Amino acid sequence: MKNILITGANGQLGNEMRVLSSEYPEYIYFFTDVQELDICDEQAVIDFVQKNEIDCIVNCAAYTAVDKAEENVELCDKLNHIAPGYLAKAAAVRGAALIQVSTDYVFDGTNHIPYRETESTCPNSVYGRTKLAGEQEAARLCERTMIIRTAWLYSTFGNNFVKTMIRLGREKEQLGVIFDQIGTPTYARDLARAIYVAIAKDVPAGIYHFSNEGVCSWFDFTRAIHRIAGITTCHVRPLHTEEYPTPAARPHYSVLDKTKIKETLNIEIPYWEDSLETCISEL
Repeated sequence: MKNILITGANGQLGNEMRVLSSEYPEYIYFFTDVQELDICDEQAVIDFVQKNEIDCIVNCAAYTAVDKAEENVELCDKLNHIAPGYLAKAAAVRGAALIQVSTDYVFDGTNHIPYRETESTCPNSVYGRTKLAGEQEAARLCERTMIIRTAWLYSTFGNNFVKTMIRLGREKEQLGVIFDQIGTPTYARDLARAIYVAIAKDVPAGIYHFSNEGVCSWFDFTRAIHRIAGITTCHVRPLHTEEYPTPAARPHYSVLDKTKIKETLNIEIPYWEDSLETCISEL
């Protein structure tokens, strides 16, 4: 019987971990958010992990407001870089495993073929730099660390691109969406399921990439969202990145190569449009 700590339990991924937990009754769960456990408090983390005899930590907590991060550097660094180090240290003392969720933003997006785990990182935003530092800190302090980089996360929980595009599609007659940034949407429930497989396989250490299968632009993603949601009254037009300036630079191309995680965990990953249909039908 493993004791599993899930941090950031009120976020998109944390909530999906909670939804799926009933399918894995062999574990004892500790779902925490900042009210139950402040992961920026090193002593609180150590005490919690020891007292509850935690065997595996899944860190779903992060500072994810990409544009606000350009101003809130200190808070972003605390949550994305320093806190994973505290979790890793506490895990190492216990002999526990850590799953650290990371991001495609660790790359600068200049590739034109999918990014493998072995490729050089080069983040060009505060968010990307702090998430990369968090990966490095976690791996340095706990040898049983599995880093899973993901991208374009959405779910039925919290605020995300899918919900925003459905709302705007119903409110507006016209919408401009960027077409020259290419990646792959990830349904948080699919990622949560993969994490449970990783836990069952004793958390293989190293860096892994996970998103849904296929590729699209934000423009394509929006068109698919509207089609599936039955929104026909909003005209979506393609925008160049420079037509929609943001404080933080986004990677132009951040498709992730998922070969390693598929082979290691022996999983099949759903196509992005199929998962989008599942999520919208729940919404």
